[in-house]
Amino acid sequence: MTQLVNGIDEEVMEPGLDPNGKGYPGFNPRQETVDGLKIDYDVAIPLRDGVTIYTDIYRPADVEGPLPVMLLWSAYGKHYRWPDPLLRAFTQNADVSKYAPIECQDPAVWCPEGYAIVVPDPRGIFHSEGDATAWTPQEGEDIYDTVEWIAEQSWSTGKIGMAGASYFAIVQWFAGVTKPPHLSALMPYDGMSDLYREIAYHGGIPNPGFVTFWNSQVRHSNNRAEDWVKAMKVHPYFDEYWESKAPPVELIDIPSYVIASWTDHGVHTRGSLAAYMRLGSEQKWLEVHGRNKWARLYEAESTRRQIAFFDRFLKGTANEVDQWPKVRIEVREGIDVGEERAESGWPLERTEYQTFYLDAAQLSLRAEPLSQESSIAYDATSSEQRALFYHTFREDTELTGYFKLRLWVEAEGSDDMDLFVAVEKLDAVGELVNFYYITRFKFGHAAHGWLRVSHRELDLERSTPQQPVHLHKREQRLTAGEIVPVEIEVWPSSTLFRAGEQMRLVVMGKDPFPETEDPGAAIAFHPETRNQGRHIIHTGGQYDSHLLAPVIPR
Repeated sequence: MTQLVNGIDEEVMEPGLDPNGKGYPGFNPRQETVDGLKIDYDVAIPLRDGVTIYTDIYRPADVEGPLPVMLLWSAYGKHYRWPDPLLRAFTQNADVSKYAPIECQDPAVWCPEGYAIVVPDPRGIFHSEGDATAWTPQEGEDIYDTVEWIAEQSWSTGKIGMAGASYFAIVQWFAGVTKPPHLSALMPYDGMSDLYREIAYHGGIPNPGFVTFWNSQVRHSNNRAEDWVKAMKVHPYFDEYWESKAPPVELIDIPSYVIASWTDHGVHTRGSLAAYMRLGSEQKWLEVHGRNKWARLYEAESTRRQIAFFDRFLKGTANEVDQWPKVRIEVREGIDVGEERAESGWPLERTEYQTFYLDAAQLSLRAEPLSQESSIAYDATSSEQRALFYHTFREDTELTGYFKLRLWVEAEGSDDMDLFVAVEKLDAVGELVNFYYITRFKFGHAAHGWLRVSHRELDLERSTPQQPVHLHKREQRLTAGEIVPVEIEVWPSSTLFRAGEQMRLVVMGKDPFPETEDPGAAIAFHPETRNQGRHIIHTGGQYDSHLLAPVIPR
C-alpha cells in the first residue's frame, strides 16, 4: 500500500469525471439580487497550500450588517439542486426553493431569518483547483481554512456553523476535530462516522451498489479525484486508509445537534448514533425520527428547531434550546406511524436486555435456554429460502436500541458465509409490517444486520455485550464441518410491538427484500457474496444461538 498523506492514497486517485457534468453552469463570478437574496457566485477562497476553491454566498438582500454564517460543504456541486421529479418523490412534495442545494437547508428560508449561507465547491470539484478527495483529514484542513476565511469577511460576525444531510453531515466530524477557532456549532443530519463499516463493507460484505452510485456523484473535476470503487478493491480490510475516514469525534467540543433516523439502515443510522455517543461536546443533543429524512429536513417543526439551535449558538439568543431534552426519539409502529418521546441519554438507561434463544426444531424464539440440539439449513444462494424464528408478545413491548445476534453456523459446500439478518414485525394477523430502508424504499424491516463469517473476529476493546464490533483486519475461512460462533451487530432501531404481534428473526444468504424493478433499487442490495451450498444454523444444547433484544420497560 502506498503511504497515505492526509488520508490520501495515490493509488486510488484517478482522472475526474466530466467537469461540465451534472448541469454545471460554468465558472461565472458575479452578483445578483433576486427573490430577496443577494447572491455572490464563484467567490475565490485561498487555502493554506496555495490552492483556490470557489464558493457561492447567499445573504438577505435587505441587510447590510454582518451576519452569522452557515457553511454547507459537499462534493455534489454548489450549483446542484434537487432534480425534478426526485424533489417531489424523495421529499414528499416538500416546499423547497430553487436556491437550495440538494440535501441541505434552503437559503430562501434561512437568509430571511438573519443568516448568510456559504456553499463551496471543495478542492478539485468542478472549477475549484486541486485534486478531489472525500472525507479525509485534507478535507478537514480545507474546511478549517474556509471557516477562518469566512470569519475575516466584512459580512460575517465570525460565528460560523455547519449543517446539512449525508455528505454535508459527515464532513462536519472532519471539520470539528481540526478545531477552527470560529466554528461555533455543528448540526449534522444523518451522517456517518466509520465509512468502512457503515457504507463500504457491511459486516465485511462489500456494498458495491451504493458505492458505485455515490462514486458517480462526487468526482466531477478538472483534475484527479478519489475513486471509491477502486479503493474498495485496493483496501478490502479496515486499514490505515479506512481509519483515516473514521475521525476521532471525541475531540469535538462545540455545541452539536445530531439529527438521525431509524430509516437509514444500510447508510446513516449506525454512524450518526455512534458519533453522538462519542462526541466530546458537553452541549450536545440527539434527535432520532422514523420518517423520510428528506421530507423531515424541510418540515416546519424540524426547521423551527434547527433555527432555534443556531439562534442560540451563532446569535447568542436565549431560547428553548437550554431546556431541550438531551435526546428525542420516535418509537415506530409502521411507516410514518409513531410517537416522539423525550429521553435523558442514548442508549436508553433503563433498557433491559432480554435473551431470546433460537429453537430450530420449533422455529421459535424462547425465553429459556434449550437442552435439545437441533439445526436448520437453507440454500445459501436462494432469494426464497431462509431461516425464520418467531416470538409472539403477550403485552405491548417496545424494543429500542441495539440488538445482538449470536449464531452457531456451519457452511456446507463453502469455506465462507455471508449472513443477512433482519428483525421483522408481523401484525396481529401475521402480515409483515414494513418500514423505510435507505429512506426512500418502503420494503425495509425493523432492524438489519450483516456479517461475512470470515470477518467474525471481534475488536475486544470496543465490543460490548450488546454491540459487537469486528476488527475486519484479516479473514478466518472455515473448514469442512467446522461449526463456529459468530456475533452479528444489528443496527439500532425503535419499534413498538402490540400484544398479539410477532417479532420474526430472518437469517438468509441474500438481502431479505423482494425483487423489484425500481431502477434505483441496486443501491439497496449486496450482489457480491461468497455464498455457495447450504448454510446450517445450530441451536440448543452447547449451541447457545440467541438474539439479545433491547426491551424498554413500560
